[in-house]
Amino acid sequence: MSRRNRPEGHGRSRQRQDNKDTKDRWMITYADLITLLLIFFVVMYAMSRLDVEKYDIVTQSLQLTFKSGDSLLEKGNGILGSEDHYIHQNPPSTTNDGGGNNNGQDSQNGSIGQQGQNDGDLSQKPMTERELAFRKQEEELQTLVSRIESYIKDNQLEDQIRVADLPKGISITLSDRFLFDPGKADLKSGSAKTLSKLASLFSQLDTVISIEGHTDNLPIVRASEFKDNWDLSGARAMSVLRFFLDKEKLDPEGFQYAGYADTRPAADNSTAEGRQKNRRVEITVLRQLQQ
Repeated sequence: MSRRNRPEGHGRSRQRQDNKDTKDRWMITYADLITLLLIFFVVMYAMSRLDVEKYDIVTQSLQLTFKSGDSLLEKGNGILGSEDHYIHQNPPSTTNDGGGNNNGQDSQNGSIGQQGQNDGDLSQKPMTERELAFRKQEEELQTLVSRIESYIKDNQLEDQIRVADLPKGISITLSDRFLFDPGKADLKSGSAKTLSKLASLFSQLDTVISIEGHTDNLPIVRASEFKDNWDLSGARAMSVLRFFLDKEKLDPEGFQYAGYADTRPAADNSTAEGRQKNRRVEITVLRQLQQ
């Protein structure tokens, strides 16, 4: 009986082994997929690596080529050396003056002469009225700078008045010690001579003059007649403007004024010297033409 049952038990064991093999076959496919992905990424990485030596060789070759080639802008032959075929010249003259072979050269010389004449005509093209006006104004501004600098030097006002040529115009900075008493907006009597000198120069200009008042960052004391630094800076700019309009009778359409308080410091407000530089009135002769 044991001999009969032995093949049957062996068959069951083999069946269980086959079932186990069938269930684990997916791992072979998964392993193959992972292997293929690994190979794919290795290939992609190898293709993406940059050969630095070859890149340097190509770069140097291109740079040498472009540097050694004749520039087309200078009527050269270009990189390929064949661009001269496209340079157009006037055809040779058909009249025979006995020169024979010199016709082509004469024609070329005539073309060059004509080109030089055209260039001369372009360089001598007359300027427009606005261009002439700007040139005239620039000459006037430079004259203004030289005259103010001479006046400052002659009267030893280097510590009180500064002049600078800025992109927006000629800036004339006057210290508050030269114009006002501390905390006041009424002009000192000693400043009238200098302001009159400036007015005489401004009357010769056809441009806009901007007057700006500036203060330091210290708050206004309670006993002051001004509410804050905005009020004080505006009042000081207005005092200078009134002098030009009321005393010197300048045209009011050529002026503008503003008070900026301590919002546009010229120096550091943390020191007494810096605060002194910030308390100022700036008169700027703007680079713009009147309509």
